[in-house]
Amino acid sequence: MKIVDVAEFYTDQGGGVKTYINQKLQYGSEMGHDIVIVAPGEDWGEEERHGGRVIWVKGPRLPVDWRYYVLWREKAVHEILDREQPDIVEGSSPYTSGWFAGRWKGDAVKTFIFHQDPVAALIQTFLGSSVGFDRVDKIFGFFWKFLRKLSRKFDATVVSGEWLAERIDGFGVKNPIAVPFGIDKDFFSPNRRDEKLREKLLADFGLDKDAKLMIAISRHHPEKRLGTVIDGFIEAAKDEDMALMIFGDGPISAYVKYKAGKSKLVKLMGFTENRDQLANILASSDYFLHGSAAETYGIVVAEAVCSGLPVIVPERGGAADIATDKIGVTYKPGDKTACAQAIKEMLKKDRGEMVEATKVAAEHEIFNMEDHFRKLFETYQKLLSGKKVEKQGE
Repeated sequence: MKIVDVAEFYTDQGGGVKTYINQKLQYGSEMGHDIVIVAPGEDWGEEERHGGRVIWVKGPRLPVDWRYYVLWREKAVHEILDREQPDIVEGSSPYTSGWFAGRWKGDAVKTFIFHQDPVAALIQTFLGSSVGFDRVDKIFGFFWKFLRKLSRKFDATVVSGEWLAERIDGFGVKNPIAVPFGIDKDFFSPNRRDEKLREKLLADFGLDKDAKLMIAISRHHPEKRLGTVIDGFIEAAKDEDMALMIFGDGPISAYVKYKAGKSKLVKLMGFTENRDQLANILASSDYFLHGSAAETYGIVVAEAVCSGLPVIVPERGGAADIATDKIGVTYKPGDKTACAQAIKEMLKKDRGEMVEATKVAAEHEIFNMEDHFRKLFETYQKLLSGKKVEKQGE
């Protein structure tokens, strides 16, 4: 297949989007597909990358973040699509790339890529617990109406988890299909567990090896609800010897520091670029604690499970999709008392049994990136075959 991704937020200075698209180029080439990325840039151009191609459409810098450029030349995008004649066209955002791809008149399968939920991540984070999650969705019905309208220009809406597929299906978004993200399962492994490292980490808190070591890895952002995680942990720690390490940084780091300062059993480890060290510490911890109820998939939770850790996560969002009863305990989002109760419930369970269950989940339920892209391309092949059958029946 030839797949053209109209990718609004692809840039050399980018983060997760850049990494994902580079992997798509690589795996697409390895699996025999022709991948073309259409993205805004400083100037016009075309180049080969990772076995595929990138076509740059000249645009101005994005005022709020100069790492990015604005995709605003719809006619130019349509001319590129006319020239390339793809089998599949992806619209990778609900902004200009989605509308440009959706309005193209070509005879290709069109997929709308929806890997975010701004209502859950932004509004429900602040108002969900007090106003009610369902009520927030009703208040922001205009957003779901906008998304429905956009999705009708596509054959399918691709999301990264079953939770999000079910959620947007309830709002009438067209044909949601879940293609779970993947992680590096060879890198995140229980084989990294180091009991001496664990004892050292506990000793830094003044605790012995019989104590429990919990870890959270999270950007310091309101949607991650680190205040709930810290408060819930402190409440639960009144009855158990345990410690909590939090890795990460972000815009509300001062607030997180204030919260963590309430207990000597909570330590902020900051952001680390040493992934080997982080993976070793993750596998050497006992439990993973998470606060976000707006994850579209929950990559860091999957990494924890693949490292052999039972997980404690909110009952909503992509993290809850991963945390089955055999490997996790869930709690009401934003509720520190419920978080504390979930921690206590987890500590009553047989950790050895749960660790064995994480190994099964890692092998059979969590994708690596090759699995993810194979599933994505298989999904596209089915959509393409279905479209051909429809045309033959006309």
